[in-house]
Amino acid sequence: MTILRMDNVAIVVDDLDAAVAFFTELGMELEGKAQIEGLYADHTVGLEGVRSDIAMMRTPDGHSKLELTKYHTPAVSDAEPRNPPPNTLGLHRVMFAVDDIDDTIARLRAHGAELLGEVAQYENIFRLCTLRGPAGIIVALAEQIG
Repeated sequence: MTILRMDNVAIVVDDLDAAVAFFTELGMELEGKAQIEGLYADHTVGLEGVRSDIAMMRTPDGHSKLELTKYHTPAVSDAEPRNPPPNTLGLHRVMFAVDDIDDTIARLRAHGAELLGEVAQYENIFRLCTLRGPAGIIVALAEQIG
């Protein structure tokens, strides 16, 4: 048996509207929003009394999705440390291919993104960088140049 596809990556955020605005600025499209609650939600995530709002974002090609989730109940558990460094165990980052890395950085800074390090060039192939976005999300960008 093999998987059919990767359906989405879920990211818990504290401000759903800010996260949607950030990923919309990046170029993702809002596919839809929904409130999630009930026994199926409790059983799926392994928590009791789940009530959350989600926003499903998709890439312009339609092949990749992010599920942004704001939990109302139970209360959100804060990660320690609040903004972990990139070498922390667990989900590291989400990387997006972009056509103009400098323009993308400038647009995302208007939504609170902070550049971690600087834009680097890998041989004559890529320009790369890493940003911290809403809720401490680490987003990497890659611009193919060669």
